[in-house]
Amino acid sequence: MRIEGRERPSAIGGWTDNFSDNALGPVRTLGRTFRLAIVTVVAIVTDIVRGRLKVKETVVMGWYLVSVTAIPAFLMAIPFGVIVTIQIGNIINQLGAQSLLGAASGFAVIQQAAPLASGVLLGGAGASAIAADLGARTVREEIDAMRTMGIDPIQRLVVPRVLAAAIVAPLLALFIILVGVVAAFYLAVTIQGVGPGSYWQSFGAFASGRDLVLGAVKAIVFGLIIGVIGCQRGLEARGGPQGVANGVNATVVVSTVGIIGVNFILTLIYTVFFPIQIG
Repeated sequence: MRIEGRERPSAIGGWTDNFSDNALGPVRTLGRTFRLAIVTVVAIVTDIVRGRLKVKETVVMGWYLVSVTAIPAFLMAIPFGVIVTIQIGNIINQLGAQSLLGAASGFAVIQQAAPLASGVLLGGAGASAIAADLGARTVREEIDAMRTMGIDPIQRLVVPRVLAAAIVAPLLALFIILVGVVAAFYLAVTIQGVGPGSYWQSFGAFASGRDLVLGAVKAIVFGLIIGVIGCQRGLEARGGPQGVANGVNATVVVSTVGIIGVNFILTLIYTVFFPIQIG
C-alpha cells in the first residue's frame, strides 16, 4: 500500500526486525562467545603441546593484570574478613558458639568471597583493558590486516590474554584468602573475644583442602570467562571510539553477571556432591 507516493512500512516487518535485534541478538552474541571460548581453549592446548605458546606476551599481560588488581585486592580482602566476622560473630555470640567463628569465616572467605572478588576485580580492571586494546586494534583495522597476512588473531592475541587471566585469577584468589582470613582472625580475637586456638581449631575442623580447590577452580573458570568476554567484545567493536567504549562497558557488565551466575552453579554442584562435614 502506498501513501503519498511512499510505501507504508510493514508493521509485521518492523516487529520481526525488532524481535531479531533485541531478543535473538543476545542469543547470537552468547553463541559467538561460546564459540570463541571453545576455539581459544583448543588453541591453548594445541600451542602448549606444540611448544608454540606466546609465553612472553602471556607473562607481560599477566604482570599487567597483577599490577592493576593487587592493591585493590588487598583493600577488598580486609573488609570481606571484617564484615564476615562482625555479621556472623553477632549471631554466633547469641547462640553461645563463639568457637565456630573460625569455621564460618573460613567458609565465607574461601568458597565465596575470594573467587568472586578476584573475578570482579579482573572483570573491572583487566577485562576492560583487554576489550579496549583489542577494540582499538579492530577499529584501526589491524585485526583485518593480520587476517590478510595469514596471522590468526585468536592464536596471536586472544590466547595469551585468556591464559594470563586464567593464571592470575587463582593467584589473586589465594592472596585474598590469606589477607581475608588473617583480618577475620585478628578481629575475632581482639573484638569478639575468641581464643586463637579455638578459632584455628574450628577453622581446621570444618574447612578442608576441597574448599581451597573449589575456590581455585572457581577463580580459573572466572578468569577464562572474563578473558573470553573481553576479547570477544574487543574483536567485535564497531563504530570508532564510541564502539570501543560501548564494548568496554558491556565487558564489565556481562563479565560480572556471568561470574555471579556461574558461581551459583558451581556452588550448587559442589554442595550436592560434597556436603559440609566436620573434619
